[in-house]
Amino acid sequence: MTIKNVTIAGGGVLGSQIAFQTAFSGFNVTLYDINDAAIEHAKELLASYMPEFQAFYDDGDRATTVIDGMSFNTDLAQAVADADLVIEAIPESIKIKSEYYTELSKVAPEKTIFATNSSTFLPSQFVKYVNRPEKFLAIHFANQIWKNNNAEIMGHAGTADEYLDELVAFARDIRMVPFRLYKEQHGYILNSLLVPLLDAAQKLWVNGVADPHTIDKSWMIATGAPQGPFAILDVVGLNTPYNLALAKAEGDQDQARIVKALKEMIDAGKTGTTAGEGFYTYPNPEFMQDNFLK
Repeated sequence: MTIKNVTIAGGGVLGSQIAFQTAFSGFNVTLYDINDAAIEHAKELLASYMPEFQAFYDDGDRATTVIDGMSFNTDLAQAVADADLVIEAIPESIKIKSEYYTELSKVAPEKTIFATNSSTFLPSQFVKYVNRPEKFLAIHFANQIWKNNNAEIMGHAGTADEYLDELVAFARDIRMVPFRLYKEQHGYILNSLLVPLLDAAQKLWVNGVADPHTIDKSWMIATGAPQGPFAILDVVGLNTPYNLALAKAEGDQDQARIVKALKEMIDAGKTGTTAGEGFYTYPNPEFMQDNFLK
């Protein structure tokens, strides 16, 4: 089977990036979300990526036509009616995802491969809600997909090898470097390495050991990294680490402090790069200035 028609479920930061990248690479793309307001927000995000694609790719001028060539739908059955592949990028909630996969299984054509982009959950946690376990797997992307172009592909025990192979080929077709995992792993490769770093940085901050900019400077100077953990958190968006900390906060004072500190920033509208402010102010954050590491 050759994948031609791709539906992206969820038009948030990463879902909209996956949609843009896939359409830019020549696939027929439909973006599904739950209501018109969510679709309009997705369109705003898509428009914000256009200059990034224009600057990054040699053929970036084509980015100006990508959004016009996409379809948008708030009806799941219509959105997946001819889908060869559906990539789910909806909120990280077991309840929301379980309900989504139950409904998707009712309306998707038999040919459709189901893939989750979940950063924190495993395919096996939702396999009982799908009616095609052999065609259900995960494909995980990093934020700023056009630049950080890794795609982690992970099945569960019942995923057929042919669909893992299909997703590896698809990842290459959308200009990703595919990494096929041999077994399920919370956080895949990338987040298994990254999340502990971000967690440690946040604990240093909320426990008053050092401020975010000092922590970032230390990491950047010592490792040669272009960004520190708090700059990375801005790219991720503070809602995601907030939700992760909230899930671990009961009985853990450090996580409770992180929840409180992040909530104050989120309530103030400082949610990261897409908001123009997080731990840094954008589009010209301090860590990119010449004197930051001096």
